[in-house]
Amino acid sequence: MKKIICGLLLGASLLVLSGCGSIISRTLPGQGHGKQFYPGVQWDIRDTPWRFLTIIDLPLSLVVDTLLLPVDASHGPYQ
Repeated sequence: MKKIICGLLLGASLLVLSGCGSIISRTLPGQGHGKQFYPGVQWDIRDTPWRFLTIIDLPLSLVVDTLLLPVDASHGPYQ
């Protein structure tokens, strides 16, 4: 039973963290630094004290940003 609870907590944590940089950079004003390609990845690679979370979030943001690439492309052109 303990393994199931630990697995559910781990899964929930990964789900909550998935695409976090992507969501923040698209929803909070001023966080995405304007319209751009792969804003979640750019959000994740900034220098912050939360670098240990970036290791987890960067691959997930890359996937989410790739899936949202057609949406970002429709807002272009970007500089």
